[in-house]
Amino acid sequence: MKKSLTERLAILSDAAKYDASCASSGTVKRDSRASGGLGSTEGSGICHAYAPDGRCISLLKILLTNFCIYDCAYCVNRSSSNVERARFTPEEVIWLTLEFYRRNYIEGLFLSSGIIRSSDYTMEEMVRIVRELRVTHNFRGYIHLKSIPEASPRLIEEAGLHADRLSLNIELPTDHGITRFAPEKKPANIRRSMGDLRLKIEAAGEPTLRTKKRQRFVPAGQSTQMIVGADGANDATILATSGRLYSSYGLKRVYYSAFSPIPDSSKNLPLIKPPLMREHRLYQADWLYRFYGFGIDEITANQAGGMLDLTLDPKLAWALANRGEFPVDINKAERERLLRVPGLGTKTVKAIVSARRFRRLRLDDLSRLGISIKKVQSFISAEGWSPRRLIERPDLRAMFEPQPEQLSLL
Repeated sequence: MKKSLTERLAILSDAAKYDASCASSGTVKRDSRASGGLGSTEGSGICHAYAPDGRCISLLKILLTNFCIYDCAYCVNRSSSNVERARFTPEEVIWLTLEFYRRNYIEGLFLSSGIIRSSDYTMEEMVRIVRELRVTHNFRGYIHLKSIPEASPRLIEEAGLHADRLSLNIELPTDHGITRFAPEKKPANIRRSMGDLRLKIEAAGEPTLRTKKRQRFVPAGQSTQMIVGADGANDATILATSGRLYSSYGLKRVYYSAFSPIPDSSKNLPLIKPPLMREHRLYQADWLYRFYGFGIDEITANQAGGMLDLTLDPKLAWALANRGEFPVDINKAERERLLRVPGLGTKTVKAIVSARRFRRLRLDDLSRLGISIKKVQSFISAEGWSPRRLIERPDLRAMFEPQPEQLSLL
């Protein structure tokens, strides 16, 4: 019996929830009010609504279909799974996107798919959707497409002309893990596709000799996603893989998705999901690598078993393990050293560097900048303040650990 559009929407939006990489920041600014068409984007991102676990939900986030010829052990939509199947036509996805936008439900589209018939056939269907939205309907909202593994370079290139961001999931942090749990996928081919896309993005960013203009091609760049906790890889391995992906392929983001046990799964997969805090700590460590000047080895060097501390954030854990680096004088230290102080972010460091040009800063001045004195005072010196032996206290870690909570039986 044929399912209604509403029933298929429920199935295919639920099937897309396992994909974490739906942030839309980094694209170019477009506004239909100035140039006609439908929709708009802002360079600072359009994701305004978030689920309780922090994922963005302001995009229409769906699969074209959850049928799939692949049998990846960790995927609920694998070919051997007994989940309820559904499929949209390209015309239905186009209609849903436009109607949801007109009703102010969404500001863009995140489209992925299981693989049907072949990689090229599936990718061609997805490219048709975005081409129709852009060319026929002049839709100017944000579009993120999940590239299909093994799809032809021609299709990927056309997708890049219409989508704001393309992503190709590496899925697991090691080639061994991919071979074990997703034998149809070839890690070398995935990396080759990422490399080809990087070259196309860089080529489009160069102004032409004739027009002096840059081509619009995947303006928000490419991203990928790794599943955390499915294959036994520790956090050091995951972050090392992320570091290589950032440096080799110019990725905008690596997303981390905690593994969720699925029905009738392989006996080689864990029976319980990893704590969501592990996913959160990986994002924090990723941030330290990308924006705070930390090396991956620094972040994970003192972590038992290569696993990040779930109790303390990675910067604080690093500071406690490297107390010889402190205290840092906020009135003299370079920006790079200030960024290593727990409790100081990029914006607050910028404010400190700006403010200290006019006067020597005290703890009260930091408080007025919105900085938590409790968190930073052990690691800094300021006008009228020295931590003395505070940094050497054997119970310093306990001062930052969350207080135990009384459990309730009700």
